[in-house]
Amino acid sequence: MYNVEAYLAHLGHTGSLEPTVETLRSLHSAHLRTVPFDNSVNAERGDYIWDYVEIDVDKSFDEIVTGGAGGTCFELSGLFRKLLTDLGFDVDILAAGVRGPDGGFGPDLEHLFIGVNIDGDVWLADTGFAGPSFIDPVKVSAEVQEQYGCAYRVVEDEGYQVLQRKTRETDWHHVYRFKQTARSLSEWNRDPSQPVPVSPEWNWAGELVSNRTVIRARALENGSVMLVGRRCLTVEDGHEKFRVLVKADDFDSVVNTILRKAA
Repeated sequence: MYNVEAYLAHLGHTGSLEPTVETLRSLHSAHLRTVPFDNSVNAERGDYIWDYVEIDVDKSFDEIVTGGAGGTCFELSGLFRKLLTDLGFDVDILAAGVRGPDGGFGPDLEHLFIGVNIDGDVWLADTGFAGPSFIDPVKVSAEVQEQYGCAYRVVEDEGYQVLQRKTRETDWHHVYRFKQTARSLSEWNRDPSQPVPVSPEWNWAGELVSNRTVIRARALENGSVMLVGRRCLTVEDGHEKFRVLVKADDFDSVVNTILRKAA
């Protein structure tokens, strides 16, 4: 059952609980390093994963926090949103279309995350994005924000706010775009008797879900590791390394690292 103290203990957070940027940064980075993204349980749902994204907090808490499992964007952001709200943070639900390899964006409701309002600024908090993306919260601002060898900023483009990322080897590129409008979970509701609508904007990320591809990821001390099927992307101090894990032992080792399991 959901419990704030147990949640904080799982994250290893022993610092201040005041609703400040410093507290948000500590909780956010700890969450990403502790709780993995893992869609393996939901992969078979395919496109239907976006139906009714309001979670059963107690059930999700038991599976993810108590049980040590991972989750998807709406599960991980749902739990983190509950924690922040209980700690006195002013939180909004946000939604984004993720950038595909061709540079296009997915539908506006493709990805669910949260915005945290602190002292007149909005901070993006995204504990449920496979990545690669930010580990510390990012302020909605065009100013460059550096962390762990990468840089981030949020710029305006055609009515959207666009999160951009830059590594040590790459120039600025889009991660996802969103409108700075608070969303309601009911916006994801769909008549289950009707087929899932296919958006003309559907991109690579949506195709992965539709094809039931297993995606796992977790932040590390100085970067992150992401596994899409057997394709592995590791980020360390702003340097990216891509490889295909052909050998079973290599694949199992990365899965165990992401899921924090002993070999």
